[in-house]
Amino acid sequence: MKNYTITVNGNVYDVTVEENGNAAASAAAPKAAPKAAPKAAPKAAPKAAGAGSIEVKAGAAGKVFKVEASVGQSVKKGDAVVIIEAMKMEIPVVAPEDGTVASIDVAVGDAIDAGQVLATLN
Repeated sequence: MKNYTITVNGNVYDVTVEENGNAAASAAAPKAAPKAAPKAAPKAAPKAAGAGSIEVKAGAAGKVFKVEASVGQSVKKGDAVVIIEAMKMEIPVVAPEDGTVASIDVAVGDAIDAGQVLATLN
């Protein structure tokens, strides 16, 4: 084990690091709860029966923060359809052209990859 003193935003933390990569923090720094394993995504999710031909794709990996549009809603080019959160920023994913929302393929809280289809338009 190795001991380090780390300063973050003016706060000093004493940290003990194990050689195998597991970290244990001293009483000076709160210990983070372990994260749950992510759910396995289906290999190839079939498109909904009413899916449109225009795909609205994520520009970055992140997490779905908010779904702005609903199925059947008319959208103009540039209108936000889904908002994703990546690196503590909210990033709108916009309609690539005018159309009607045919399907929303994600839900709030879903982890997404860059290039993943989030919705379709007609």
